[in-house]
Amino acid sequence: MPLEILKKTSVVMWIIKINILVFFFWYVSLLLNSTFMVMNFLVSWDAVREGRFWTLLTSVFSHNLFFHLVSNMYFFYGFGKVLETTLGGATFLRLYLTSGLLGSLGHCFFSIFLLHQPQLLALGASGAISGVLVFFALNYPKERVYLFGLIPMPAIWGIFLFVGLDLTGLIAQTLGSELPIGYGAHLGGAFGGAINFLVYRSNDKRNYYGY
Repeated sequence: MPLEILKKTSVVMWIIKINILVFFFWYVSLLLNSTFMVMNFLVSWDAVREGRFWTLLTSVFSHNLFFHLVSNMYFFYGFGKVLETTLGGATFLRLYLTSGLLGSLGHCFFSIFLLHQPQLLALGASGAISGVLVFFALNYPKERVYLFGLIPMPAIWGIFLFVGLDLTGLIAQTLGSELPIGYGAHLGGAFGGAINFLVYRSNDKRNYYGY
């Protein structure tokens, strides 16, 4: 059973530590009245158009609210430790980064073409974590997970509901909802997780993961 794997997950812990460090930098920036974090750790289409391409990735490690950080890292640790053990550290890192990147691109895409707000800023690891969750559900479809931490169900059904809620939320935003959730980033990251899984399934594991 994948949830019984207890092997140490160093990449997961390094990612969590970097997220905590960036959270700390947000408060230092606030105390110093600096715009450094705003300019370099928030992503938007306008930021990318102005040449700050690195925000597509730096924003993936960025949280400025404690609850946002804790909730994201809680889910990331629970599912990430299983996948790092399954895939190996280097490949798991690739999953996280590519899902995060596609999450940022998803935010930019939907903010332009659906919300018509290219200046809309976003941050957080949610896109990358969405990719991790999708990969987990596709790789372990029958594994029991708990929706909202309460309702048990197979992982594959949980991820269908998760993606469905994001689609519903995105549609609501196009109709005027102002709920500050990056549904576009979630969906972009989920797409990244699905792509990584398809590559995983279509290649010989020993060759693809270098074991």
